[in-house]
Amino acid sequence: MHDGSSIEVEVWGDGPALLLPVDPRPAEGAEAEEKRKWGMDPALGRSLIDGLSDAFRVIAFDYEGHVMAKPKPDTLTPDSIAADFLAVADAAGADRFAYYGYSWLALSGLQLAMRTDRLTALVMGGFPPLGGPYQEMLKVTMATHELAGAAPTGSTAEPGDWDSAEVTLSKEQTRQFVTLYEALRGFDDRDAQRLVRCPRLCFAGTADVIEYGERWGGVRVDIAGPVRERRAELEALGWQVRELEGLNHIQAMQPANVLPVLRPWLLATLGGGQLR
Repeated sequence: MHDGSSIEVEVWGDGPALLLPVDPRPAEGAEAEEKRKWGMDPALGRSLIDGLSDAFRVIAFDYEGHVMAKPKPDTLTPDSIAADFLAVADAAGADRFAYYGYSWLALSGLQLAMRTDRLTALVMGGFPPLGGPYQEMLKVTMATHELAGAAPTGSTAEPGDWDSAEVTLSKEQTRQFVTLYEALRGFDDRDAQRLVRCPRLCFAGTADVIEYGERWGGVRVDIAGPVRERRAELEALGWQVRELEGLNHIQAMQPANVLPVLRPWLLATLGGGQLR
């Protein structure tokens, strides 16, 4: 990685290469139970791998887990992330590859696509390619950084209640995301489209809107709105667009909802390996 640290990469299956920044290891114990409470598949990464590796050569790497374990408070920039992703592809021997990422890993995919001609396809889930909430996310991450390291209040957030959630991250962990969104301050995602030349797909849940209270910067992070309102513009720019009816941010990232969108599109776009 760009800071000299190392990341584990697992390769599954045969066929066209697909870079997948997910944790291939299922969560266990208390962590798995907490994920279930929030409506998350404890084996999210592994479920995606299992759903794709019969047709594609899936290159899986837990990038989010990596930056949490080895924070990069001053260097988690779009340039560095793209360099890290290319290093993973190089390590796996993938000269050309597709990429799928969700949420901040989706916007990272857009930054990657702007910086390389090696992509065969780009899929962004849970973050709009046009009209992205970059300024809002900067405010949320700055507020999170301010709250990091504070003594816990002892309150327990109900699943889905983002506003009352405790910040259990360190200053270094939160600072790296401030660094990322500061680097994207003023980013023109409309102008960036001319740099994306590969086939591309985006999707989001129609209920993907999070209202953050004052302690989080008092902002409204709307993912669904730009995808819905700018759908015609996105399609004119070459994007395939899918709206997942009634799903929020967490629901729309679950394998049971992602695979019916992602897999057929990748097969139609890239073909696939030998099905087992």
